Parts: sequence; structure tokens; C-alpha cells
Amino acid sequence: MIEKNINWAKSALEQNQKLSGGWLQACSPITAEIMAEAGYDVLMIDLEHAPGDMLTTLSQVQAMKGEKAVPFARATWNDFVLIKRILDTGVYGLLVPYVNSKQEVLNAISAISYPSGGIRGVAGSPRAAHYGNNSMEYLTQANQNIFLMTAVETPEAVKNLDDILSVERLDGIFIGPMDLATSMGHFGNPKAPEVQKVIAQVEEKVLASGKVLASIAGSWEDAKAKYDRGYRLVFFFSDTTSLSGFAKERIAQFTAYNT
Repeated sequence: MIEKNINWAKSALEQNQKLSGGWLQACSPITAEIMAEAGYDVLMIDLEHAPGDMLTTLSQVQAMKGEKAVPFARATWNDFVLIKRILDTGVYGLLVPYVNSKQEVLNAISAISYPSGGIRGVAGSPRAAHYGNNSMEYLTQANQNIFLMTAVETPEAVKNLDDILSVERLDGIFIGPMDLATSMGHFGNPKAPEVQKVIAQVEEKVLASGKVLASIAGSWEDAKAKYDRGYRLVFFFSDTTSLSGFAKERIAQFTAYNT
């Protein structure tokens, strides 16, 4: 039984273990529950590109309860008010998008940390702190238990990567291939040779730093290749795009049969 309030996924990643990741964009507790029951280690609730809010986030986190899956969320933005509300739902990992400098990393750290380490507001009433039931159990452990990743999505982030990696409290780097490619002038084409060269440089630096390297994968073959290169967390199944792929595959099979 996973202990309440212990972020086992963070500990496992710190010990160089490889974990499975699933992506949640449907804002649905049903798909969150299905994927948690399937056995994923980490489930990322997307608040940047999905239409969810705090209530849908809360319901998805609740749907994972009792399973080993640790709830993570991609924040809408590097905003301390939004981050505070996300964490209060009981999320134990945070991916902050579009972080381009060391100062922006420090801002994110401040947002996830209670004083004196940061500016996160202290409250024992939200779900994360068990609605007032033994709240100190959560409050006294949260600063060290929250897993923090920032996204490398621009040439500016790549340029400042050494400074970003110098921040000890930062747990990992997430490479966002589509945004990085587009910001480099290769719209929606992360396979462009120039982009692949930059991704390889980012991978090398992150791996040398000892921080967790994470990203997405469009297939199991892509995920396996990333794990083999040293990634510790890869999100290789989504409750929207993966369903879309399976749906198209089945209708193509039907069409071929029925022609």
C-alpha cells in the first residue's frame, strides 16, 4: 500500500528508475480512473492545452485514489496563483511550461514552496491537506515532496540551459518537441535535422546534470528509444490522441472489410 503523502514516484525517479507516463487531456475522471487502474506510474493532467479547470483536476486526482499512479499536472502558466490552486487539489508533480531562464525556474520554485522557502499560501482546508484532517502531515512534507519539472520549448531555454540546470531544487527537464521545433522555425516538425540536433544537445546536458529527463512519445517504439537514451519518464499514452489513433485504425479496418 502506497503511504499517504509520500511521493513514491519522485523517490523512484531520484534513484534512476524508469517510470511509465500517461497523459490526461479529456478532463474526465473516467479516463483518469481507467489509466490509473491500467497501472501507469505517473498521470499528467494537462491544464495548458486541455479545457479543464480546478474542479475537473480535483475529480481526476480523486479518480486515481487507491492506485499507484501519482497525479502530476502541467500548469497553465508559471503563475503562483494558478500553481497554488493546482497543488491544493492534491497533485504531487508539476510541469511548468515555457520556462526560459534561471529566474523563471526560481519563480516556479517559490510558487510550489511554503514559506520560508517560497510564497505558496498555507491552508489546511484543501483536498491536498485532507480537508483539515491531520493537515500538518501534508503541510510539513509538501516542500520536499512536490516534483518540479520545467519545459524546454524555445531556443532561449536551450541557450540558458546550463543556468537552469544549476538550480538544485529543480528535479527535471521536460523536452517539448513540438513547441521547440516551431519556435526554431520548423512548424510542427520536431523531426527536422536541426531540431533533432538541438534535442540531442539538451538530452546530453540534462543527463550529465543528473536531473530527470522527460518527454512525450508517439508510440511505444519511440518511448523505448527514449528510455534507452536515458529518459526516466516518458508519456506514451494519451486519453485523447491515443484513443483517436485506435478509433481511426478500427474504422480503417472496417472500411477495408466492408468495401
